[in-house]
Amino acid sequence: MALVYPQVITGADLLHGIIKLDQLAPLLKRRGAVAVGIVNSKMYGVRSFCKVMEKYGIKPVIGLSIELLIDDDRTVLLYAYAKDDIGYSNLLKISSASSTRETETLPLKWLKAYSAGCIFICPMTDDSYEGLRNVDLIRLLTNSCGEESLYIGVGRPGGIRHHEEYAIVEMAEAAHLTITAIQESRYLHKEDEFAFEVASAIRLGYKLNDPSKPQTRKENAYVPAEEELKDWFSDRPEWLSNMSEMLLYCNGGLPPAQFILPKFPVAEGMTAEKLLKSNCQAGLKRRIPFIDERYEKRLEKEIGIICEMGFADYFLIVEDFIRFAREHGILTGPGRGSSAGSLVAYALHITDVDPIRYNLIFERFLNPGRITMPDIDVDFADHRRSEVIEYVARKYGKGHVAQIITFGTLSTKSVARNVARVFDFTNEEMAFVSNAIREEHARSLEEAVNNSKPLQQWIAIDPIREKWLHAAKALEGLPRNASTHAAGVVLSPTPLVNTVPLQNGGEDIYLTQWAMGDVEESGLLKMDFLGLRNLTLMDRIKSMIEHDKGGTFRYDKIPLNDDKTLELFRAGDTTGIFQFESAGMRDALRLIKPDKFEDVYAATALYRPGPMENIPLYSKRKNAHERFTYLHPELEPILKETEGIIVYQEQIMQIAVRIAGFSLSEADLLRRAVSKKKREILHEERIHFVQSAVRRNFPEKVAADIYDLIVKFADYGFPKSHAVAYSYISYQLAYVKANEPAYFYAALLSTAAGNQEKMMEMIREAKEKGIQILPPSVNKSKYMHIVENGHIRLGLGAIKGITPTFYNVLKEARRISKPWTSLFDFAVAIGGDHFTEKNIIPLVKAGALDEFGESRAVLLASIDAARNHALFVRPEGDDLLHEVIYSVANPKYSPGGTMKRLTLLENEREVLGFYLSEHPAVEMKRRMQERYLALSEVDKMNDRTFVKVVGLLIDIKRIRTKKGEAMAFVTLQDETGEKSCTIFPKQYAANNVHLQELNLVMIEGTVERRRGQPQIVVQSVKEV
Repeated sequence: MALVYPQVITGADLLHGIIKLDQLAPLLKRRGAVAVGIVNSKMYGVRSFCKVMEKYGIKPVIGLSIELLIDDDRTVLLYAYAKDDIGYSNLLKISSASSTRETETLPLKWLKAYSAGCIFICPMTDDSYEGLRNVDLIRLLTNSCGEESLYIGVGRPGGIRHHEEYAIVEMAEAAHLTITAIQESRYLHKEDEFAFEVASAIRLGYKLNDPSKPQTRKENAYVPAEEELKDWFSDRPEWLSNMSEMLLYCNGGLPPAQFILPKFPVAEGMTAEKLLKSNCQAGLKRRIPFIDERYEKRLEKEIGIICEMGFADYFLIVEDFIRFAREHGILTGPGRGSSAGSLVAYALHITDVDPIRYNLIFERFLNPGRITMPDIDVDFADHRRSEVIEYVARKYGKGHVAQIITFGTLSTKSVARNVARVFDFTNEEMAFVSNAIREEHARSLEEAVNNSKPLQQWIAIDPIREKWLHAAKALEGLPRNASTHAAGVVLSPTPLVNTVPLQNGGEDIYLTQWAMGDVEESGLLKMDFLGLRNLTLMDRIKSMIEHDKGGTFRYDKIPLNDDKTLELFRAGDTTGIFQFESAGMRDALRLIKPDKFEDVYAATALYRPGPMENIPLYSKRKNAHERFTYLHPELEPILKETEGIIVYQEQIMQIAVRIAGFSLSEADLLRRAVSKKKREILHEERIHFVQSAVRRNFPEKVAADIYDLIVKFADYGFPKSHAVAYSYISYQLAYVKANEPAYFYAALLSTAAGNQEKMMEMIREAKEKGIQILPPSVNKSKYMHIVENGHIRLGLGAIKGITPTFYNVLKEARRISKPWTSLFDFAVAIGGDHFTEKNIIPLVKAGALDEFGESRAVLLASIDAARNHALFVRPEGDDLLHEVIYSVANPKYSPGGTMKRLTLLENEREVLGFYLSEHPAVEMKRRMQERYLALSEVDKMNDRTFVKVVGLLIDIKRIRTKKGEAMAFVTLQDETGEKSCTIFPKQYAANNVHLQELNLVMIEGTVERRRGQPQIVVQSVKEV
């Protein structure tokens, strides 16, 4: 008997099994196993399973566990295996059929249609057959599967015989069906059973100590040794032989890789190639009215390469869905990655970057010497991305389009927390575990524990914690849940189920059961539909400008030499500007001093680890006109735009063409080869490059030096095409900020909802530019922020608790009413049913009713009176008596006393996330003679810098040190933001009396960074 394992459920099956392939394969190799079958509940992990087993010389057999629906409410387990390629194809279909049903079961009547090429095992000893071990069921299964393809499976896990084994054998013999031994393996070793139980608890969401938990234990579901199997089935060795023969008979495997390119529908008599050429020529004329020879030759060359490589349909498909987006007002990005180097993409309006103007190279994107699938990633405004995917699914058919799955894994910290949760650890224990594990310093849980003495001591206290660690280590790295990839979409000319298994996804679009890498390996074309938040921001700005000013605002018509925009970059005034917000990037801009668009995209390429070392050199050469020489004059035309420094990958390719006479295809291969830094390849390419250069009359030493320069910068080189394309977005946002700042900040504030620090920074910036932040108003505000006379009117949607539904009620009431002048007018207009505390209190706290001329305390006190008035004037919505009653009613406000200023401010912060009224720290700074540092400026201070700050104490956390001494951590807030402050025991003893929440205090101390975050170490605290 050859040693085989027929029913392995791997860790890829989302905690239905916990077997890791890198542990399974070596174990089976040592034991001399010749075949192993995977039977996950979906086709998860099949491709990696096959590759790993083949690497170890073990035959992989592709199988599937099917939950077979035999009547309205009963299901049984059935194992299916791919006997041949037809069977493999049917497994894809079976898995897809069951996974796209809500119950995730396969109806028995469907089985026959998918049975060709498959072998089935009916595991009668499984619990799902309880009460169903009878001749009738066997007859139903035989009719669906075929007598020659159906086996009866009998398991003896741990050597324990099933109580109905004898009856099962009799039924099988009577039906002339072969019996095979089965052994379902969900974990590797017997001692892993507890870890599997933990995995089940995580998967199903229960705690191990829960008395009502479901019974999920799978005893003896491990991978037994050959001796154990022989011992368990010592009286039935023929069953083991049948098991081996059956598995070795299965030869259905992964099909050989081949490109499966989608087809674009064309009219009769037309080809994709002809249509592509026609669309390109027409599109380029729209882009460039007077086309010169450079464009004609480049377009002809690109079209020739695209058609020769068989990618004409692909370009037409991308052009089509981008046209759909454009026609439906969905903002698309100007390009992304190397595709911006294509003139065809520019002509088809796939990108907005003219590759000839910016000296971009098509072969960096598509190289006939490097046959790979084209990869055009497209950015859409993220709030409308799904519309484009839905369009593609409608056009090509639901069964031809799918989004790509992605798996969330149990990372080091995640597995520690998840296992701790099912162990029912306390919140304090959970917090300790989280804080003790520093993922950035540990590649595994074992390493994290080894690096942490406190964690080791904590584990040693209680044996249950040892069990926690053992279980967590067993589950670490396993996939836990499936979700949808942020961008990936696949499109196939034939139904996708012929190539990949599918399951239900969101928005009525299927999801592949395989992740990105496996999908691409199967030969399908993957396209990235990316949602970019900055495009949503730009869309909002565009809509507001067009609404207020009329006409069409076009980003592609913005001049690239606008001095106000370039001055904004030079000043580093880049809050809200895509790619340019970080403090380091702002410093780089101040150093580079961009005076043209080329400097802007050079900054994005330079500001990365490695190249950023050249920023000072770039600045000196650009701004101080520092002299430098080139290794050879032929380099000057290539490197002049970047001050003699290799910044872009395209420059490496151009150097190879100009110096060594390489074709652009060869130059691209050189760029890829040297970036890998493999010694043999570097040596081979050096000889190739130098010899080619010498043949072109370059001195050997100069050629060798230039090659060394290429090697040095190969790792650092950035795709110029991507730098240019993405800098368009940055520049366009900067243009709006410089020329239409109110619209820019109004839209930007909407994106920062919930981030108090960011919101306050933006408001402060807007005010510095002379833009007032007007309070929300029930009469004037829309749901989103708007621009009103050059200032920003806050939207009602920014108020916590105000829903779109309530806003629509208010909007409709506003449409049919005069502007409201009192709380009572407002209550009558929207009706008593909607005038509730839940809806009105947030409006009062946010200042949206201040225009009624009463204090907020009075308005809050009068809500009940106003509601009663509304119900009296308009009982149950009766409009007939409304005017009469309203004319005689004389409602009065209720007395509300006075509201403390700090209460008013806290109310604003509660519902808006920031202080709308003047922060008390501002008033205090005005009254005091000394200058105090704004809290937002603390981040810019060096460690140990002495600072004096004023603000509100908004959070105080008192603790005791190991010596039992009292100290505190406090959060101080001023109008610019918040900062953490540490008060050590000595200073705490002297200043504790002033530590009361919402006290306005002056703090002196020094700046200190902990874990990269600046804080203030307090020396003194004074109430002010």
